[in-house]
Amino acid sequence: MSNENVGNGELDEADYAEFMALAAEEGFDPEDIGDLNAGQGPLPVLAVVGRPNVGKSTLVNRIIGRREAVVEDKPGVTRDRVEYEATWNGRRFKLVDTGGWEIDVFGLDAMVAAQAELGIENSDAVLFVVDATVGATDTDEALVKLIRKSGKPVVLCANKVDGLSGEADAAMLWSLGLGEPYCVSALHGRGSGDLLDAILAKLPPAPEQTFGDIVGGPRRVALIGRPNVGKSSLLNKVAKEDRVVVNELAGTTRDPVDELIELGGKTWKFIDTAGIRRRVHQTAGADFYASLRTAAALEKAEVAVILIDASDTLAEQDTRIITMAVESGRAVVVAYNKWDKLDEERRYYLEREIEQDLVQVQWAPRVNVSALTGRHMEKLVPAIETALAGWETRIPTARLNAFLGELVASHPHPVRGGKQPRILFGTQAGAKPPRFVLFASGFIEAGYRRFVERRLREEFGFVGTPISISVRVREKRGRKK
Repeated sequence: MSNENVGNGELDEADYAEFMALAAEEGFDPEDIGDLNAGQGPLPVLAVVGRPNVGKSTLVNRIIGRREAVVEDKPGVTRDRVEYEATWNGRRFKLVDTGGWEIDVFGLDAMVAAQAELGIENSDAVLFVVDATVGATDTDEALVKLIRKSGKPVVLCANKVDGLSGEADAAMLWSLGLGEPYCVSALHGRGSGDLLDAILAKLPPAPEQTFGDIVGGPRRVALIGRPNVGKSSLLNKVAKEDRVVVNELAGTTRDPVDELIELGGKTWKFIDTAGIRRRVHQTAGADFYASLRTAAALEKAEVAVILIDASDTLAEQDTRIITMAVESGRAVVVAYNKWDKLDEERRYYLEREIEQDLVQVQWAPRVNVSALTGRHMEKLVPAIETALAGWETRIPTARLNAFLGELVASHPHPVRGGKQPRILFGTQAGAKPPRFVLFASGFIEAGYRRFVERRLREEFGFVGTPISISVRVREKRGRKK
């Protein structure tokens, strides 16, 4: 960057030196570096299965080395197939945590069991988890038949073995006919190393790791919204399969579910999240941790598709979720779901609600869809691409300062206390989302900052992205010693 590239006539050599010092202090990085390629080809897949409350998710957290899966001391917490990447002795593999499998169940429990069966079908090997303190039950024996029918290699894990007395109980599991039961305490980590060695012996080899290649990878899209607005239905519709459990019960999803989906000629990573409830601190147990995982999933995403139930009145909860997405700095698309349920009167009132309550995201692309019928799903990808393009936009410094010079000349800052602060020059500190730093001769009021943001959008677009504008007041050189 040179002095000639900065300026609008206000930036002399001293200004430029001060600008460079401030830029270094703020840590501005004009180049965003892509992710390193951590490997090539698909990783081997291990499905973790068992009946409810045997400790599958606790064991998954132990293997991956972090508290990622939602855990609570009651059955039926996990409901979908949730994938995680794990490493042991330099070998990488993929873990699929599944919901508890039960025999002869109906409704939501039957959907959860079906997802577990799909996990077995799509795996390279199976980790069958049994509660050693209870022993083999009829449900365990029925699940053994299902695993044998799949023909997949299997490792038997006797969980909740905390001492030598527990090992004697675990020995009874030889009766299942799956070979040696590996005694483990998922809670304390006891025996997990031997279990992992046995797992690697059953899995096909992982692809070789390569480092240093800069790749883009699939773009990450988080589906967020309050409970029961249709996030899981939307994911199933774009995936063209029943990838996640959908039920009329609000709050069915708990763990964020990642799914690579081919859509519009590209591969996307869609992340279905738990519904964000009114007040996180008022939730308890699994719902509390699900809300935290949703916030973490949003941080990892590049664009947030905020689903709003068009058939219901806009709630304060909807506006809070939008604020959460904007403050996280993600690109934003607003999708009004259940559009097929709207009559003319509801559409009229919805437009009025949007004008009043969603003024903070007027810049976000809007799509009207129906996850149930598939209506206007083809409009989702162009809206996401538009938002990402705005999110990544960079403006050359010379062009930005030419724009600021014209703006200040035609619409100067109001005089306050006998003084009129001026914007001297500005720079785009970064993208994803666009961040601007304006250097001024005095304090710039919030109203004028909003005016600058509005004019930036009119001039340069920035569709679908929040914009951050900060101001640095430059001291007069006469005060410096």
